[in-house]
Amino acid sequence: MDTFQITRLGHHGDGIAEGPLFAPLTLPGEVVHAQTDGKHLSDIRIVEPSPSRVSPPCRHFKSCGGCQLQHASDEFLAEWKQDVVKAALAANGLEVEFLPIAVSPPRSRRRATFAARRTKKGAMVGFHARASDVLVEIPDCQLLHPDLMSALPVAEALARVGASRKHSISVAATLSRSGLDISVMNGKPLNGPLRLELARLAERHDLARLAWDDEVIATRLPPEQIFGDVSVIMPPGAFLQATQEGENALREDVQRIVGSSAQVVDLFAGCGTFALPLARNAMVHAVEGDVAMIAALDAGWRKAPGLKAVTHEARDLFRRPLMPDELMRFDAAVIDPPRAGASAQINELAKSDIPLIAYVSCNPVSFARDARNLVDKGFELVRLRVVDQFRWSAHVELVAEFVRGSA
Repeated sequence: MDTFQITRLGHHGDGIAEGPLFAPLTLPGEVVHAQTDGKHLSDIRIVEPSPSRVSPPCRHFKSCGGCQLQHASDEFLAEWKQDVVKAALAANGLEVEFLPIAVSPPRSRRRATFAARRTKKGAMVGFHARASDVLVEIPDCQLLHPDLMSALPVAEALARVGASRKHSISVAATLSRSGLDISVMNGKPLNGPLRLELARLAERHDLARLAWDDEVIATRLPPEQIFGDVSVIMPPGAFLQATQEGENALREDVQRIVGSSAQVVDLFAGCGTFALPLARNAMVHAVEGDVAMIAALDAGWRKAPGLKAVTHEARDLFRRPLMPDELMRFDAAVIDPPRAGASAQINELAKSDIPLIAYVSCNPVSFARDARNLVDKGFELVRLRVVDQFRWSAHVELVAEFVRGSA
C-alpha cells in the first residue's frame, strides 16, 4: 500500500488526493494508506483522521448507497455545501451575501424510491450499494421519516406479487396527509388477477393510493399535500420537495423576496409549492410543462377559500419561454427549474422589465451560469441561502434574490 493525503472533497462527496485520485468516505486533510488503479483509491485505511470525522449515525452507512457523507460533522457539511456554491459563483466572477444555511433534521425525508426484488424466501427491499446493483436492506435508516419507514413492508409485499426474480421493481413512496402514496415502476404487466391482488394489498396496508406503471390501481383516500395552508391532490409521481422543513425554508425565502408584489409569475410551478401560498397576497400566473401537475394546482386553488386569482398554462419553458412582452405585467418572478437550469427562460427574464426574481435551484453550476446572465443584463445578486434537505448527501439546493439595478 502507498500513503496519500486527501486534499479536497469532490462534488459527489468523495475525497480527492493528488492525481486526481478519488477516495470514497475520506475527508480533506486526512492521510490514508490505500491501493490505486490510477483513478481511484481502494482498501483505504485512515492513518490520520480529520478533526471533522465523526461516527456515522446509521449502522447501514458503509454498505448502503443512500448517503455519502455521514462520516463528516454537521459543521463541516454546512461549510462545504456553502463552499460548493461559492466556488460555482466564483467560476463565473460572482459573489454574494450568504444567509445561514437551513438544514433538515435526521429522519425527515418524506419521499424515497426503494428497490424491491423477489427472492426464494420472499422479497428484499432497500437501496442499492454504492456503484452497485447489490440491494442493501435498511431497517434502521436514519434518513427517512419514521412514517415513511412503513413503506418497507409494503414494497416487500408488492415485490412478492409483482416483481420477477430477475429484475427489481422501483417503489416510489411519499407521505401524504392521508397515508402512503405509492407508485411502482418496472413491474409485471397488469392483468386481471394482478389488478385484484394489488387492490387487496392497498386495502390491507391502508394505502392512500397505489399506482402501477402510471396507472392508478386504487385510491382509498385522496393523497393530500399542503402547500402553505392549501390542500393539493398531486398526480402519481409528481415532484415534491424532499422534506417539509426544506419546503418551508424555500417557501419562506421566496415569500420574503417577492414581498408585497401584486402580480407574480411562477415558472416551473409544479403543483403549486410556491404559487398557492403566494396567492394569499398576490395574483399569480403559474406556468408548468406537465399538464397533470397544472390541473392539480388549479383544483387546489379552486377549493381553497380566500386566495387571489391564480391563472395557469401548461407550457414547455425550454422550447417556449415566456417572452418580455408576456412578462411585462408582472412585478416579480419565481423560477424553480430542474437541474439543467433554464437558459432560454433566463435569457427572456434578463431582457424583460421584471424588477425582482426569486430563483430556487438544485444545481449550483447551472444556477451560477444563469446568475451570470442576469447580472450581465443589470440584475444584482443580493443574497442567497443554501437549503440542505438532502442531508448527508452531496446534493445542494439554494434560493437566491435578484433585484434589477437602476443602470
